[in-house]
Amino acid sequence: MSQFFSDFSMHLPATAGLVFFVLTLPICVWVAWSDMKAMRIPNKSVMILAILFVGVAPFLMPLQTVGWQLLHLVIILLVGILFNAAGLVGAGDAKFAAAAAPYVVIGDLRFLIALFAACLLAGYTTHRLAKHTPLRKLAPEWESWSRKRDFPMGLPLAATLSLYLLLGAIFGA
Repeated sequence: MSQFFSDFSMHLPATAGLVFFVLTLPICVWVAWSDMKAMRIPNKSVMILAILFVGVAPFLMPLQTVGWQLLHLVIILLVGILFNAAGLVGAGDAKFAAAAAPYVVIGDLRFLIALFAACLLAGYTTHRLAKHTPLRKLAPEWESWSRKRDFPMGLPLAATLSLYLLLGAIFGA
């Protein structure tokens, strides 16, 4: 196991991962909480996430790289619009994914997909189990408890971004 960690590395620069992790963590908590409580991701949170990247990234990476990273936002937003129109994802989920996309280095995409799958499985399982335990009494007004078919995807999306940035801070280039 220790051999894995000694060989594991990410393409995200470690300094960028650390700074972005610290700055985006409150936004990610807000997104997850809001989606579980009201089944919606606030537009303000998405805008702040995108503006934060634009404002901070030029101090952490070359401008050319920042430009390429911003292209991720455009591509994921277009894909998200299509997926939303097809009824596959919610509009807030698509917008959050687009705003989070610039933070992800393309060389880490395979890792990110695996991390998202793990966060989705963990988030879904934990949320569905928690609603049948006394933990539900801590937030009885959450709309996500009563939705049978819907799931607050802001939870695994936000967790994925936060964990990706944290791991980038630890194992980044």
